[in-house]
Amino acid sequence: MVRHGIGADDGSTADDRGTTRRRTLEGAAGIAAAGVIGSAGSASAADQGQTRQDGDLEDGPLFDTHCHLIPEETLGREPLSADGLVAWMDDNGIDRAVVLALDSPESYPVLASSPWILDQVEAYPDRLIPFCSIDPRTLVYGEDAVEELLERYVERGARGFGELKAGVPIDDSRAERIYELCADYGLPILFHTDEKAMIDEVGLPGLEDVVASFPEVDFLAHAHGWWAHVAADVEEADLGDYPDGEVDEPGRVPELLGRYDNLYGDLSGISGWNALTRDPAFGQAFLEAYSEQLIFGTDYIYPGQAVPQLELFERFDLERSAREAIRYRNLEDVLR
Repeated sequence: MVRHGIGADDGSTADDRGTTRRRTLEGAAGIAAAGVIGSAGSASAADQGQTRQDGDLEDGPLFDTHCHLIPEETLGREPLSADGLVAWMDDNGIDRAVVLALDSPESYPVLASSPWILDQVEAYPDRLIPFCSIDPRTLVYGEDAVEELLERYVERGARGFGELKAGVPIDDSRAERIYELCADYGLPILFHTDEKAMIDEVGLPGLEDVVASFPEVDFLAHAHGWWAHVAADVEEADLGDYPDGEVDEPGRVPELLGRYDNLYGDLSGISGWNALTRDPAFGQAFLEAYSEQLIFGTDYIYPGQAVPQLELFERFDLERSAREAIRYRNLEDVLR
């Protein structure tokens, strides 16, 4: 899959917004050089759970890039309304949140359709940012039908596409048509990849092909299949699991973030937190090295849910610029 003459052989990507930006970090080597991979030496601030003390330093607002609304009880979990989400945001110091649609049977037992999400967020235009989603398999009704749906959602206020969590390969031709439409409408895509949705192989070759082929689309990567690849020793079973243990050798996640400016890591969910905390020293170095391409998120989906990401800025000792990037600047950039 190659579009607009963009190849992946040399690891470079073009930027249709008029610039070509390359990271000065040397990808995985940048983390290894920090001297923390698999280290049992002196404890970092991340190990100790310390909070950075900077006097009157203001971190700026906190934006959550990954929240949901759920219309009815399922899996023993209570439904979540817009009122309930905003109340939870108020309790936890979250200023704005992206609300993702769930339009595929693989995404959740109870669907939260794009039209329903757009209806629900109308009461909170200054707090809730709606995304929309269309299952790529909807193309069975023709491209015109899918484009009409997407145009309708954008006209109603959708600012991005997601959660893309359908039971097809991530480089499926039907998914490719979705990526093309998102490029046309200037929409970022938040996708979930694991063993049953937006499926890829160990090493993420399909994902890299997609990201390289659509440089004008910002991709926000989420879930097990992505975050397992912070380490190099990934097995097929890890694509739907939470690998543990120290990161002896950095994997495809830091490599791909270092190579592609249109790829971001969504830190939400157990998978995101596990990637940072399975090896706290690695997590500290990773957050520092790739702060310009990491976005705070929780994956909050039901009342009473435990959300460890709320401890992120106390657990890890980051410079002000890195905290601001992860807290809100990167999402602002993605949303233009």
